[in-house]
Amino acid sequence: MAARSNQFALYVLMFNMFIAMSGIGLIIPIMPQYLGTFGVAGGALGFLIALFSLAQFVFSPYAGELSDRHGRKTIILIGLVIFGLSQLTFGLSTQLWMLYVSRFFTGLGAAFLIPPTMAFVADITSLENRGKGMGLLGASMSLGFMVGPGIGGFLSKVSLVFPFYFATASALIVALLSLFILPNPKPAITGENALKKKENIFQQLKRSTTTPYFVILIVMFVFSFGLANFQATISLFVDHKFGYTPVQIAILITVGGFVGVIVQTFVINRLFKRFGEMPVILVNLVIAAFSLVGIIFVNLFWTVLLVSTIFSTATSLLRPAVNTLISKLAGEEQGYAAGMMNAYMSLGNMIGPALAGIIFDVNISYPYILGMVILLFCFALASLWAKRNGGLLAEVRTR
Repeated sequence: MAARSNQFALYVLMFNMFIAMSGIGLIIPIMPQYLGTFGVAGGALGFLIALFSLAQFVFSPYAGELSDRHGRKTIILIGLVIFGLSQLTFGLSTQLWMLYVSRFFTGLGAAFLIPPTMAFVADITSLENRGKGMGLLGASMSLGFMVGPGIGGFLSKVSLVFPFYFATASALIVALLSLFILPNPKPAITGENALKKKENIFQQLKRSTTTPYFVILIVMFVFSFGLANFQATISLFVDHKFGYTPVQIAILITVGGFVGVIVQTFVINRLFKRFGEMPVILVNLVIAAFSLVGIIFVNLFWTVLLVSTIFSTATSLLRPAVNTLISKLAGEEQGYAAGMMNAYMSLGNMIGPALAGIIFDVNISYPYILGMVILLFCFALASLWAKRNGGLLAEVRTR
């Protein structure tokens, strides 16, 4: 009975994340035209992306810790409501500063949604099935972000702001559904531990350096940096080098996302059971590094598509592998660990596009060369950590 209830809860959490990521993705195709109504373009879009990631970076650890103390469901509901209302205010904005404030609150809503959801999955899955649960959650996120732009483009035919209203309604509806049908397990931290003074973001980041999974958090930061680097420049790169049309660019992104969803749904748990999370992380860091730099050596559309799909697949395997391993090492502090994962990911999402944009203007190949170097350095660091902590990793696998 408990297993069936946990499975149902997992499906609800997957649906929540699918709706949230669809809400983020569906505004992508209309942003250039929408920002044009305010008389701004690329610079404003970059600032909006940075504000979203900044809010996630600042509030994700706090939200994860709150979910440890007050329960996952409460924080998830708060996140969905903030996320939905911020989409509404974005669509109703009449001045540029309103867009910035709204997007910051969208990041805040995502911060209160994603870490508690990841921690919830850890709560309701056994160590043996943790990878499968994280993989399914990742697949729902990837699928939502993949289909979101298509939905947004279709809804924009009604009006330019209609996609924002749709995102608001979707988020608030799933919040209402979650209120009534999502289980509400007891907080992970109770009693005297729940009364301890709350740590600020800097204290939490400092504490993360003393955790047994700190190097894996660095892996999260680095591959998020590399992924954001790629996503921020690939459309510009293929436009400058090959003159690809928007349809061709959409195919590059969509095919990679689709393959990632398939891998996260049907393949990743088998890999974890056969090889363990750490080998999956190490192998895919190398694959991601060489496929990232490989994009500058191919010329035909199908070869560009192949290399970009390999890179997207590698990063699709990396995220659940990192999430699962950290979750297994986190013990009772699942919310804190999930919050730190999202914080390090958000930090990579902030730095990656900013740095990639700067060096892209110097040479369009430089972002991919830099990304390869950083990913390979991370591989070396993670390999050294794995050798020194072989006993700990073996213990995690045999629990």
